[in-house]
Amino acid sequence: MSATEPSPIPTDALAPTATTTNAPAPDTTLAVNAACEVSGGGDFGLLGAGGWEGRDPQAHPDLNLAVRGYRIVDAFRGLVDYDGETDGNAPQLWGLFADRRTADISHTYQVFDWDWGSNSRADLIEDFEVTMTGYRVNDGETIFTPDFGHEIGEGYVALVLYADAHRVTLKYTGEDNVIDGYTLHLEGLCVYSNLLNLYNTRHSEGRGALPALRPGQPIGYMPGEELGVAIRDRGAFLDPRSRKDWWQGR
Repeated sequence: MSATEPSPIPTDALAPTATTTNAPAPDTTLAVNAACEVSGGGDFGLLGAGGWEGRDPQAHPDLNLAVRGYRIVDAFRGLVDYDGETDGNAPQLWGLFADRRTADISHTYQVFDWDWGSNSRADLIEDFEVTMTGYRVNDGETIFTPDFGHEIGEGYVALVLYADAHRVTLKYTGEDNVIDGYTLHLEGLCVYSNLLNLYNTRHSEGRGALPALRPGQPIGYMPGEELGVAIRDRGAFLDPRSRKDWWQGR
């Protein structure tokens, strides 16, 4: 899918100003502050990763989407058709749901850009009309790992680059950054405690290996009725409504 190429991330940039992890984003109905019951979630594997910049992930605008934030916009709440080539290895968002449905869109959003020079939030990204969607879900519904057509190693398809109680960032390559390949941000869920604890442990131990997920593996459950989803390729935020990319055959 074509998009404006993102500006390179300067390697000598200062760490961004810390943002409260679970602060609600402007103008959103996502349950980013909901109470989450302690819950397991099964066993999660590890896969070696390199490329971490050394910044605190909680304050990193490429790893923790709450640092950038997002805002509801009035746009078409359905799948849209774009011209261009189709990538058969793109993550398929119907894999988020047990019934593999084409989810109804509750709200459309735009994510804020980031000014790397001043390390501060910039204007809304307008490369696409929509850069995040809120999908209608059932309270308590389990959310799963979408597949993308091949493995990144040992049967795994995604690494966990960031997790807190209400959000997770998945990377569909083996690098600990968003520079190459697909990145998936999920907002407003309750991340399973086994996964969150493993991520926190691996981060505290230097991130040499990160939690790794198999296709269809449960990630967490919904404490509300809307799941926020943003997807990126080579760092650029794209339109999650694109039929040819993330909803092929729908």
